Amino acid sequence: MSTHIGAAPGEIAPLVLMPGDPLRARWIAETFLDDARCVTEVRGMLGYTGTWRGHRVSVQGSGMGQPSLAIYATELFRDYDVQNIVRVGSAGALSERVAVRDVVIATGACTDSRMNVIRFEGLDYAPVADFALLRAAVEAAEAAELSVGLHVGLVHSSDSFYPARPELVARLAEYGALAVEMEASALYTIAAGLGRRALAVCTVSDHVLTGEETSAEERERTFSDMVGIALSAGTRVTDDLA
Repeated sequence: MSTHIGAAPGEIAPLVLMPGDPLRARWIAETFLDDARCVTEVRGMLGYTGTWRGHRVSVQGSGMGQPSLAIYATELFRDYDVQNIVRVGSAGALSERVAVRDVVIATGACTDSRMNVIRFEGLDYAPVADFALLRAAVEAAEAAELSVGLHVGLVHSSDSFYPARPELVARLAEYGALAVEMEASALYTIAAGLGRRALAVCTVSDHVLTGEETSAEERERTFSDMVGIALSAGTRVTDDLA
C-alpha cells in the first residue's frame, strides 16, 4: 500500500487515466466506466477503478504541477505495477493554429522545471511519449472523426501557471511548442526511468494569444473527446503488450 494513494493491492488496473483535477477523475469514472468504485480518497485526490468495454481501467487525480504528479505516477508505477498512464488534462494554446477545445497529443515535453536538471546533473534530457501509446492515440483520434481540431506535437510543461517571463514561453512557441501545461515532462521522465509507458492527451481550455477560455465547470465535466482517445489507445496497448 502506497503512502499517498492507499488503495489495496489489486485495486488499481494496469491502465490508469490521470487528470489533474480529482473531480474530473470522478466525472470520467461516472461517465465512461461501468461498475466504477472509489479506491482512494487520501487527501481528497480521488481514484476509481471500473471497466470500459470489458477492460479494467483506473482513473486517478494527480493534482496540479510536476511535483504533485510525480508522487502519484511514481507510486502507481512502483507500488501498484501500473503499466500505462495516460494523462487527460487541460492546456493553453500557444499557436494560432490551435483553437480552444482542440485536442493536443504530446509527442514530447520541454520544461522550465528544475526536476530533470537535478535528476540528470545538468544534462539536457528530452522527455518523450511512449510510441505505442502515441501511435494508438493518433489512430483512435483519426478513426473518431473528431468535431474539434487534432494536433500532434511538442508541449511545454511549465512550473508556473502565471509565468514571470511570458516572453520565454513565446520563444518556445516559435520553435514549435503547441500548448503549455504543467505535468507531461515529469510523467514521461518517470515512466522512462521505470520502464513503463506514458502519454499526455490534452484539451485546450484557454488560448494564451487570444485570451479565450473555458469555464471551471467545462474543464471539470466536459472534454469527452480526449477521454475517448485515451481509453481507446490505452486499452489497445495494454492488451497488445500484456
